[in-house]
Amino acid sequence: MNGGGSRARRLTRRLAAQRGASRQLHIRHPEAGTQLRADRFTTAARLRWLHTASTRIGTTLDLERTAQELAEFSVPRLADGAAVDLLESVLMGEEGERVTGAAVPLTRAIAVKALDSLSGLEPAPVGEVVDHSRRRETLLTVHCLRNGRPVLVSRMTDEDYGRVAPTDSAADAMRRQGVHSYMAVPLIARGVLLGSADFVRAGGSPPFNRADVELAGQLAAMAAVFMDNARLYGREREHVVSLQRSLLPRATPHTPGLRVRSHYAPATDAHGVGGDWYDVVALPGGRTALVVGDVTGHGLPAAATMGRLRTVARTLMTLDIAPDRVLARLDLATRDLEDDQVATCLCAVYDPADHSYTLASAGHPPPLLVDGDGSPYFLDVPVGAPLGAGVIPYDPLRLCVPEGGRLVLYTDGLIKTRTDDVDVQLAGLRATVGAMPPGRLDEGGLLATLRKDDARFDEAVLQVAEACALPDDVGLRVWDLPADGNAASTARRLVNEQLTRWDLADLADVTELVVSELVGNALRYGGGPGQLRLLRDDRLRVEVSDTGPDLPQIQHADVQDEGGRGLQLINLLCRRWGSCRTADGKVVWAEQNIPG
Repeated sequence: MNGGGSRARRLTRRLAAQRGASRQLHIRHPEAGTQLRADRFTTAARLRWLHTASTRIGTTLDLERTAQELAEFSVPRLADGAAVDLLESVLMGEEGERVTGAAVPLTRAIAVKALDSLSGLEPAPVGEVVDHSRRRETLLTVHCLRNGRPVLVSRMTDEDYGRVAPTDSAADAMRRQGVHSYMAVPLIARGVLLGSADFVRAGGSPPFNRADVELAGQLAAMAAVFMDNARLYGREREHVVSLQRSLLPRATPHTPGLRVRSHYAPATDAHGVGGDWYDVVALPGGRTALVVGDVTGHGLPAAATMGRLRTVARTLMTLDIAPDRVLARLDLATRDLEDDQVATCLCAVYDPADHSYTLASAGHPPPLLVDGDGSPYFLDVPVGAPLGAGVIPYDPLRLCVPEGGRLVLYTDGLIKTRTDDVDVQLAGLRATVGAMPPGRLDEGGLLATLRKDDARFDEAVLQVAEACALPDDVGLRVWDLPADGNAASTARRLVNEQLTRWDLADLADVTELVVSELVGNALRYGGGPGQLRLLRDDRLRVEVSDTGPDLPQIQHADVQDEGGRGLQLINLLCRRWGSCRTADGKVVWAEQNIPG
């Protein structure tokens, strides 16, 4: 008897529990689906609901996407319609506003979601500034923003529509759609106001109550933290990208016989930005250096390291135009950095005199050469160790390219995926380049084509250099000089004749004097002159090469000294002059302005 009574009591309690659980469910009209009534939430049900929200909101670190996820999660789980407005200052990356109860901050509509049956509502269009000026003192959203407290209208009267809707037309639309209940909650994270979220119910849905406001406040507080994280992330990313761009070249120098297009694409993830760089350096005699590199690591430290390496690389290129030796010295500079970072780098020097490239690689992906007929293939550049690894020397590759040939340099962010191996990635790059029109390649279309997938983690650099004929207003002549005493007179004659052909006879006297000094120094200290190069571009440049190891310096000659004034004279007569090492020795050059 007692056992039967116990079983009956247990059955009674089970049925009561099931009835209680069934009372917690409220079935709304078909478009809304099933919703837990906030006033009948158990603590466990409330936690489960908020846990589900935490998995649906804040899935990315995109501020606008997070706001849209809040609106989408709220409909139909909490409301029939939802709108999220964020402060303009928050969207600009600033901290937000402190709730003072006085001024109403400027807001912008960011996210809207409603049931299909409420498609006739007229919320503020997404992306537009919300105008609170017409009803600043009566709009309930203004009170929510000003005081940082939620607002509830359980049963809307006719005058309440004007207090909820920002315009008369929107108020009429709410009446027609049968909206009967409204609440607004502030979005506050870490004590700072970010915006507000509005919710409405219509038709047969029950009106909002205090339990709904409490639940909406908890949801808004959680979503606000996600939004603030997205804001902080966006600000950090903007700072890193701004630093990165400020450290990259702001303009491409004039490059005779070479058309260069450089493109940089930052990573979608702030932690993926910071290490990639490129550079274009004008060298003596019309030569051009192309440099592409990638520092390991990301963020501000990688960007700072990149800036230092780029500066060092530019300095080295002005002293030595042999890419392999530049990389060797750059490796030493990288090892001196305190952060123990390494970097990959590819350096190429183009000479328009013979349409040749000299390339050297420090652990960098292979460059791609596109022939004049559009056929792409990878160059077999000997791959040395990354910069900072301490394994030198580097071996150069020299090759001539046809007119119209394009050299494609890039960083691994252009091809890197999370699933494919390197061979597949390179094959995909080659196939994409082969199918791409030349103009599209030069305009950076390769970046847009290969980086459609936002899941790519790394930033990317693309540099396309096309070998082309010299323009009509640019002239370049190269002569081999004899290694005897006739070298100076031969050089003066060649220069004089060429300047006459270029209608620059007015520069002949100074140029002959400069050439005589350069050839004389080559005979005296460089083992004899090698080649004489004359370039007419925006300026007139003359260059003499030799095999001597030492770079010339201006001497402090006394009054009684018979020599040591040649470079002083060149320094006075020319706009500028300099010297740098080559693979076979050095070149000494001087530059004059062309009148007019």
